[in-house]
Amino acid sequence: MNIEKYICSRCGQEHEDWPALAFSSPTQYNNLSDDEKREIGKIGSDLCVINYSDQTDRFIRCVLFLKVNDHCEDLQYGLWVSLSEKSFQDYKDNFDNPDHEAMYFGWLSSTLLDYDDTCGIPTTIFTKKGSQRSEIVPHKDFEHQFVTDYYNGITKEEAERRIRKMLEIAASFNKNVD
Repeated sequence: MNIEKYICSRCGQEHEDWPALAFSSPTQYNNLSDDEKREIGKIGSDLCVINYSDQTDRFIRCVLFLKVNDHCEDLQYGLWVSLSEKSFQDYKDNFDNPDHEAMYFGWLSSTLLDYDDTCGIPTTIFTKKGSQRSEIVPHKDFEHQFVTDYYNGITKEEAERRIRKMLEIAASFNKNVD
């Protein structure tokens, strides 16, 4: 079964082509209790900060394009990465600057289905001109199946299986929320 049309869990409308497999928050934020989210967490659509008593964790939302070898479209992920205080501040200071280009080191902070722990994969984040969401590139020398898949690609069948799985999870979540 090809994924050509789907109902968006965000807007409820039917769309064509593949949806991005997006995460609305980093795993570290998801792991907080509801009280902790209110007391020490702050999250928006692109930035997240968690102020623990002994440290502050800072995250940005980015995109990652996973090559699909036998298809003309890549599988797009909307993922979170953690940044150092200095990099986060630079990113935040230039968030609305359409001419800003920078490179940051960050740690992947999203738990991806089908992989062993993906949090903590080292990455380089590339900001893009025109206020586009920054792009994540995992470090090639880090041994992890997700990194291997990033550099070698996956099949169209595998990409569509992942999309179906995420759409099923989103539909189940939305049904439980209603």
